[in-house]
Amino acid sequence: MENTNTTNWTIDNVHSEVAFKVRHMMISTVTGYFDDFKSTIKTNGDDFKNASVEFTANVKSINTKNNDRDNHLKSDDFFNAEKFPELKFVSKSFDGDKITGDLTIRDVTKEVVLDVDFNGIAVDPYGQTKAGFEINGEINRKDFNLTWNGVTETGSIVVSDKVKIAVDAQFIKQG
Repeated sequence: MENTNTTNWTIDNVHSEVAFKVRHMMISTVTGYFDDFKSTIKTNGDDFKNASVEFTANVKSINTKNNDRDNHLKSDDFFNAEKFPELKFVSKSFDGDKITGDLTIRDVTKEVVLDVDFNGIAVDPYGQTKAGFEINGEINRKDFNLTWNGVTETGSIVVSDKVKIAVDAQFIKQG
């Protein structure tokens, strides 16, 4: 039976950003985004501790500001957007500072732990109650079968195994 104090929150896409950062040729960082994503949070009242979070991103919406690179990322060398059109995160626990959950990329699901900064709750000029979060973490892309790589003439790796995740999210209280 669902708790009657359950509050539902949905992500405000206009005021949210889902980004990842990867070292390129070990000398610079490339930032990419998922432009099409959805997320919901279920809380007990307005308390986000022990909240349950679900997040999905449309892999075809990947945007690194370079069409050739985006198409390569959508290919089977990386995400295989045709066969695995979305990535998904489902929380298992949230203590207010860290969120633990299952991240699914391609056909691999692994538990990840992400750092969370809760920036508070505010009411906007239209009377909507909003909550803001910054979520950060790091994964090894090879854990999710994103294994393609190249080597430069000098022997440098083209794409780092480590991928930083940076999410700025604003949620709107429903009801």
